[in-house]
Amino acid sequence: MTLNTPPISEQVALVTGANAGMGLATAKALLAAGYKVAVTDLDTTQAQAALSLMLSPKEQNKRLFFNRMDVSNQAEVHAACDAIAQHFGRIDVCVNNAGFLQYANCEDTTPELWHKTLRINLDGVFYVSQRVAPGMKARGFGRIVNVASYGAKTGGLSPLPAYAASKGGVVSLTFSFAREYAAFGVTCNALAPTFVKTQMLTDQVSPERQAELRKMIPVGRFCELEEFAHAVLFLAHPMSGFITGEVLDLNGGLQFD
Repeated sequence: MTLNTPPISEQVALVTGANAGMGLATAKALLAAGYKVAVTDLDTTQAQAALSLMLSPKEQNKRLFFNRMDVSNQAEVHAACDAIAQHFGRIDVCVNNAGFLQYANCEDTTPELWHKTLRINLDGVFYVSQRVAPGMKARGFGRIVNVASYGAKTGGLSPLPAYAASKGGVVSLTFSFAREYAAFGVTCNALAPTFVKTQMLTDQVSPERQAELRKMIPVGRFCELEEFAHAVLFLAHPMSGFITGEVLDLNGGLQFD
C-alpha cells in the first residue's frame, strides 16, 4: 500500500451506468463501505431515490453526487468528470460499468448495432479512463475497475459478436492502462462475469434459455448483484495495490472447453 493512499472515507468513487443493475448495486456497496460516490448515467432518477435512503439529508451532499454522462460522448465525459472534481475535488476509484447488449448473431449484426455497441462498451471505457487516470497518477493513487465479460474470452454462450468483441477490447484496454500506470500507484483490473441477475438478462433471455444456462454453470445459478459489487470492492480496496492487469472471472465454475 503506497504512502499516498487516502483513507476510504476520503476517497471518491465514480460509477458509470449506475442508475440500475450492477452499477446501482456497486454504488450502494461503495457508499456502505464509506466512499464518497459519484453516480453517472443517462438518467440517475432511480439511483437518486435508492441511494438517498442510505444517508441522512446532511450527509447526502457530502457523500453523493449525481450527474448525467453519456460515456460514448467524449465531451460529455469530460464535462461530467469536471463537475465531479468540482464537487468532490478528486476521483480515486473509477468503475467503468456502463454497457449495452443486444443479442444478434454474426449475420444479423447490422453496422448500426456494431458501432453502437463499440461506442458504449469500448469507446466509453477509454474516454472515462483516459480522463480520470492523469489525476490518479498525479496523486500517486487510483483504482480503475472495468466490467468485461465471459464473452470476451469465449465469444459468448449466446450469439453476440458485437458485445463479445467490445468486451475483448475492454480486456486489452485494461492491460494497457495497467502497464502504463502501475509505477504511479494506479491499478487497472477487469471483472469478467458470466451472467448476473439483471433486468438486461431477464428482458432479453427467455425463462427456458435461462434455465438452460443455469444448468451449464456448476454452482447452478447466476451471479447475484451483491456478489458482483463485492468483487468491485475487492479490486477497489487500498490493499489490492499489488493486483493490476488482471481479469477476475465471476463464472460460478463455468469453464470454456
